[in-house]
Amino acid sequence: MLDGNSDDTIREILTTTRRIALVGASAKPWRPSNGVMRFLLDRGYEVTPVNPELAGQTIHGQTVVTALADAAPLDMVDVFRAPAHVATLVDRAIQLGAKTIWMQLGVIDQDAAAKARAAGIKIVMNRCPVIEDRRIGPFGPHH
Repeated sequence: MLDGNSDDTIREILTTTRRIALVGASAKPWRPSNGVMRFLLDRGYEVTPVNPELAGQTIHGQTVVTALADAAPLDMVDVFRAPAHVATLVDRAIQLGAKTIWMQLGVIDQDAAAKARAAGIKIVMNRCPVIEDRRIGPFGPHH
């Protein structure tokens, strides 16, 4: 795996995380971010969708916020954005005291990952929590 995380590390992240900011949230049911958000809510996580274009609307009953700071306090930043946006998100996540940054499938930025690790943040990269849950779970705050 690109991120070097063991199953035990993934298990620990997914069982200790409570509050997740989902960046790049979509109201479109066919978008992966929409399905993952529903899954995370069903597992008992508190999920705040982040998307400036949809701010004020609701996705799965959760109000969409404009910026990552509006989702604080948070444990994890779940990134559904192109790799070009990751470095800025990492800077914000560091400022906000995030414990984990989870980059979804296809979202890879080794430099931003190294910066986050140097700040003490766990990095998960090129993975999906739904797939990990099915593979080694189930997870969630209540498991």
